[in-house]
Amino acid sequence: MLAELFAVMAPVMIAAGIGYAWARSGQSYPTEFIARLVLYVGTPCLVLSTLSQAQIDRQAFGQVALACALVTLVMGAIGLALSRLFKHDWKVLMPAYLFPNSGNMGLPMSLYAFGEQGLALAVAFFLVLSVAHFSLGLILSGAERSPRKLFTHPILISLALAVPLVYFDLELPRWLDNTIGLLGGMTIPLMLLTLGVSLASIRVHHIGDGMLLGALRILCGAAVGWGIGAALGLTPLEQGVLILQSSMPVAVFNYLFAVRAGRSPEQVASLVLCSTLLAFIFLPLLLLWLLPAAR
Repeated sequence: MLAELFAVMAPVMIAAGIGYAWARSGQSYPTEFIARLVLYVGTPCLVLSTLSQAQIDRQAFGQVALACALVTLVMGAIGLALSRLFKHDWKVLMPAYLFPNSGNMGLPMSLYAFGEQGLALAVAFFLVLSVAHFSLGLILSGAERSPRKLFTHPILISLALAVPLVYFDLELPRWLDNTIGLLGGMTIPLMLLTLGVSLASIRVHHIGDGMLLGALRILCGAAVGWGIGAALGLTPLEQGVLILQSSMPVAVFNYLFAVRAGRSPEQVASLVLCSTLLAFIFLPLLLLWLLPAAR
């Protein structure tokens, strides 16, 4: 089991570590360009490639998507309650609880832990969360106020293209399938490298609050994911993916949005960095519980 667990965690930690070491060594890294490349090209291709190749049950895809929506609502309520309890701006803390790092960390960990089927289910979670993050999340952070830009976001377009593939069992032409497979293959490595670079560039000033609220984000996410998965009667694989994705640390995009809007970026940086460091401790323990049941 330990060897299996190491096989899941090692690729994520090593790739993110390379990005971190690259940035700390003073080497240049075009973060904005890479982020746009992943967002506008890599991620839509990864979504289409994964869903066109995986033999995924339509009901399972819908169940995980529904579960993600419910988890997001509950975590938003928890974030709002904690913001009042700790006297923080709810527009800073609530997005951190609403939107975990289900892309940079969640997708590769789901792939290595649960295989291609797990990745396809994780994509369902990621799609629903991304729709909310790049619409509601942008509005809450104050980083975007144009409805036209929200509805033309590539994540929303990829969702519109991906859903028919799942629900109507459509097959892409071979040339297109090969192309999007090639382009989608760059997404996860670049996501992890960029995660490491982003962590290296963040400067933290609120360690105490970051550790406490970051730990609560991970633990509450796991508990809420487990509760909703049990309530919906998900299979062990579906529930394993749901719990893992719900337990991810605060997404780096929350920090980027806060910087763009000028809304307490130091506090958000603390939440991102502290929750990510804690996740590397907590997630292996969580996988020790999830892997036997899911397999």
